[in-house]
Amino acid sequence: ELALTMGANGIETDVQLTSDGVAVLFHDDTLLRVTGEEGRASDHTYEQLQGFRVKNGEKSDRIPTLEEFWERFGKEDITFAIELKQRDTARLVADSIRAHGIDKKAVVTSFMLDELCRLKAYAPDLKTGYLTRSTDEKTLRILREQGIDEYCPYAPNVTAEAVDKWHRMGFNVRAWGVKDEALMRAVYDAGADGMTVNFPDKLTEYIRDKAE
Repeated sequence: ELALTMGANGIETDVQLTSDGVAVLFHDDTLLRVTGEEGRASDHTYEQLQGFRVKNGEKSDRIPTLEEFWERFGKEDITFAIELKQRDTARLVADSIRAHGIDKKAVVTSFMLDELCRLKAYAPDLKTGYLTRSTDEKTLRILREQGIDEYCPYAPNVTAEAVDKWHRMGFNVRAWGVKDEALMRAVYDAGADGMTVNFPDKLTEYIRDKAE
């Protein structure tokens, strides 16, 4: 909700499965940091997770399902980057995206290349993006061979020369790990197509200032 009010033209979120197979939105490997509870999301049933509260200062919320997310945001005129955080989630996420008609404005991302390849084999029409901290030529060749659409580098590794190379290889480039405004400006100036950022209002302002 806050992302939209701050002018974001897309939402990035992460999908994990509960122990009874419900797709929920949750980022961390464990529940501890944001809920104070032990274990992983996958250690609990959906019903159990509903008893936990995600806390941020004085604000709190429950852990939503992927279906609830689509019901609320699916009709918004924005793009969606859905990260697979667990193995064996590709088919479920692909089916959910198709069922809600989000396939033209979604990209499925992951640090797990094998999971992306499984998704691409199952749903070749869906866009996919590979998240990575480092770059090597062998991986880039595999991405091209597998038809991965988007390259998602760690923001500190983004340079104009690197972006030009990735573009020439046919990738859309969307950076992650943009932790401050200086890095935000550097990624934008390098020519990246997009970035995951927690302060989209600052990015929108910078883009507007650059255009004037």
